[in-house]
Amino acid sequence: MKKLLEFLVTSIVKYPDQVVITESQEGDMFNLRLDVHKEDIRMVIGRNGKTIRAIRNILRLKAIKEGTRINLTLVTPEEKTAPSTN
Repeated sequence: MKKLLEFLVTSIVKYPDQVVITESQEGDMFNLRLDVHKEDIRMVIGRNGKTIRAIRNILRLKAIKEGTRINLTLVTPEEKTAPSTN
């Protein structure tokens, strides 16, 4: 899943070297966290969220084929600068 997401995102962003994907798994659920350069967030989200929706649909199809579930979270600049609550 991580490689597929990395391929899709690095193909559309301006700063592919700053794409960071964190993967975790809980049972049959894969959680992917996508962090991109602040200028690339608009490219990943797309107009009215169409691009991120399409990426999620592609990942969902692969997950169904593998018999798992997937959750994709896009890290926003606000989440990067927010202080930790730990």
